[in-house]
Amino acid sequence: MTICATEDTMAPAGPLAGRLTIAADGSYAARLARHDDDAGSWFPERWTLSGPEPYAVPLQGTQPEEPDSALLPLTDGRVLILRRVAGRFAVSLLYPAGPGTGELLLGAVATPRLTLLPPAPGGTLAYALAPEADHTTLWRVHGGANGPERVTRIPGRCTGGAWLDRGGRLLALDRELDGRTKTVVVDLERGGETALLLQITEESNDRLLLADPDSGLLLLRSDAPGHDRLGWGVLGSRLPVRFPECLRPTGGTLTPFAVQPGQMLAPESCAVAFRMTAASGTWLGVWRPSERQLRQYPAPEGWLPGTGLWTADGELLLPYATEAEPCGVARMGVPGVPREVVERVEPVERVRAVGAVRPMGPMGPVRQVEPLRTAGQVEPTWAGAGRPMGPMGPHPSAGPEQRPAQPPVEPLEPLEPLEPLEPLEPLEPLEAVEGPPSGEAAESGGGIVPDAGDADNRSTASAQPSATDAEPQHIPGHPQMCRPVPLQEAPLAARQTRWSVISGPVRISGGGCAAG
Repeated sequence: MTICATEDTMAPAGPLAGRLTIAADGSYAARLARHDDDAGSWFPERWTLSGPEPYAVPLQGTQPEEPDSALLPLTDGRVLILRRVAGRFAVSLLYPAGPGTGELLLGAVATPRLTLLPPAPGGTLAYALAPEADHTTLWRVHGGANGPERVTRIPGRCTGGAWLDRGGRLLALDRELDGRTKTVVVDLERGGETALLLQITEESNDRLLLADPDSGLLLLRSDAPGHDRLGWGVLGSRLPVRFPECLRPTGGTLTPFAVQPGQMLAPESCAVAFRMTAASGTWLGVWRPSERQLRQYPAPEGWLPGTGLWTADGELLLPYATEAEPCGVARMGVPGVPREVVERVEPVERVRAVGAVRPMGPMGPVRQVEPLRTAGQVEPTWAGAGRPMGPMGPHPSAGPEQRPAQPPVEPLEPLEPLEPLEPLEPLEPLEAVEGPPSGEAAESGGGIVPDAGDADNRSTASAQPSATDAEPQHIPGHPQMCRPVPLQEAPLAARQTRWSVISGPVRISGGGCAAG
């Protein structure tokens, strides 16, 4: 919430009766109200705004108040009152005390004029200006150690007043010096040092009307365009001050009194409430820098002109007082910033949906493929098994308890088809040739002698048929091709010797076959 103290409300000569001042946090408010008696005397009245329903508490003393007495509500519920008494101003605190009113005198300031500044941030301190001929004294009338304290003396005549931060350190004042009015800033933490804040041109009169600490929005009045106009700018910005045409009404005046809080670093989105006065009456105006237009609304009945506050949600609260309801608050919801109009987009053609893809199920067990066998190939016999084994495991006749654990089976790659074997030409029968024995065969009585060049090729089967009872059953078929032996190296004899890889030499007799 931001309270604006305009030049007309701070004029010390004008009556302050009936004006409502709201505390810094919006919890309380105070004004001078009239009695219902014939005299129509004035008394202080405190409003409570923080509850579910507003209500008023009279703080009347033993004597009526003067209409120029100034009130300032504090956040703790007490009300500061400034009374003119014999050329000086007495400062006191009023508070409810049972059925009556308690009063605490803080001190007095000896000055011909003393005006209260708007509530300081925090709501526990109070400041006042005492303008004189060539300077202005800034007083801290509440919050000091020993009553009212003088803070600083500022050259020139100062009026107005607006707080620039939430800590209550920077105070902006309109100073009239050498025939020109400029806005200066007073640093309270540095002993009241002053610096120039607002100057559009050297020859212009520039006054600050309202300042929002959250967004930095400044509302001002200046004659730099040629005559007095309302303009706006941003605190700390290098952009020039702008004077919108919508804030230049014909036949009336505009006075800002409240700005929407909580718009951090977004001054163009802040809503500002104006009091619009003309010969036809008083009504409301709401303006945002981004909208570039002034919206006008009728004021509620009994509205206390120039008072109100914004909530962070954008709701404007307007206090009013009527005979039927002497203490009330009207809530007005102001539309927010309109959104930009987006051009309508043509609909896109509907895309035909694609059918769902059927997920692949788990792979089944791999079938055992019988290996291809060529002519003459037999099942091998594994040592220790005692029975032939299949290509992928033990014989089906083996029990489950005898089956060894098998590793996981990997899928077999497809085998390439084998080329058909060419048929072998039949060998011609050998004829018996008689001749004298020679070499080792002669010494052993005859037999088959292996070729010296084919020592690693084992032996060649005899050309003579062997007896069926002399051939071992476990001898596997020979996988290699047989080569005929020349007759000169294999003469027939009464007894022949046969070499075998497995059984060793076998002697063949004339009457039968027996393993030697």
